[in-house]
Amino acid sequence: MSEPQPQVAHIGIAVDDIDDAARFYREVLGLQPCTPETVDGARIVSFTLGGVNVELLQPESADSPIGRFLARRGPGIHHVCYRVADLGRALEACRSAGFQLIDEEPRFGAGSRRIAFVHPKATAGTLIELTE
Repeated sequence: MSEPQPQVAHIGIAVDDIDDAARFYREVLGLQPCTPETVDGARIVSFTLGGVNVELLQPESADSPIGRFLARRGPGIHHVCYRVADLGRALEACRSAGFQLIDEEPRFGAGSRRIAFVHPKATAGTLIELTE
């Protein structure tokens, strides 16, 4: 039996005002948000679109990862998350191929899912999150 192919799990979008940003998804697309969470210093509201989530990320403080991102780059796409069958194996493949990791070991993120980030210097400027 073959291993499932990686899939896009979600796209993280950094926003200054989560309520204002969520209006488009509610009022134009007619979507209802998932239950809000707070993880890694960010308030997160997700919307599901065809099996892929869009996570709106509002910083809880200026020195949080999302707060620093907004200060440097302004609102916009923060990261893309790919779902893999085996996170540990994917991280080992990154190390073997010389890709710089932000998280050497998996940690828990939104929805209590195991996650790890690959540094954008290793991935043509895009912050990549991996999850199972």
